[in-house]
Amino acid sequence: MLSAFDRLIIEMDQGIRTVFGVHTDARPTPGRDIPEADLSDSARSHAAGLMRVNHCGEVCAQALYQGQALASRNDALTSKLRAAAREEEDHLAWTEARIRELGGQTSLLNPLWYIGSLAMGYAAGKAGDAWSLGFLKETERQVERHLEGHLERLDPDDVRTREIVVQMKADEAGHADMAARLGARELPFPVKRTMAAVAKVMTTLSYRV
Repeated sequence: MLSAFDRLIIEMDQGIRTVFGVHTDARPTPGRDIPEADLSDSARSHAAGLMRVNHCGEVCAQALYQGQALASRNDALTSKLRAAAREEEDHLAWTEARIRELGGQTSLLNPLWYIGSLAMGYAAGKAGDAWSLGFLKETERQVERHLEGHLERLDPDDVRTREIVVQMKADEAGHADMAARLGARELPFPVKRTMAAVAKVMTTLSYRV
């Protein structure tokens, strides 16, 4: 059995790899065989900004899952949370690679968002499994809507980026459905509004920085 110190080292290593590591995908990148579109400089810059937001969101997702798993005493739930986090590692790899292809860079604020999301995930986990799952479900539903907005804002010719966003949206929907099946409680409306406001700040800043 691992000691508390060993677990701390493992979790710290995971955090460092999430924020600063080079990520590899287990699934092929959606749209990887589609030829690159002849986009204008503004369209490429805009797409890179949107994908930077999405990459930042995936850094936050890893931290949320990690925090929730750390707080939960339900081994079965912890296993499912870590499995979902592993699936979303693909998103980290896809968005990071696409940002580079578009000539952009990942957000300089990722360490800040990671720490804040880890704390929120841990707090949600400590509130109990049903509330933790409710937090997960609402987070994923908000991300779904956010990705749908990106599909509306991307250049129609930028099929490579769009294919990634479409698959991410499908994965987020699956994780929200998983949380609902496992007994997620519906969060109070003020909590949902607060989550949306925090997400708005994050997306606005990470699009630019």
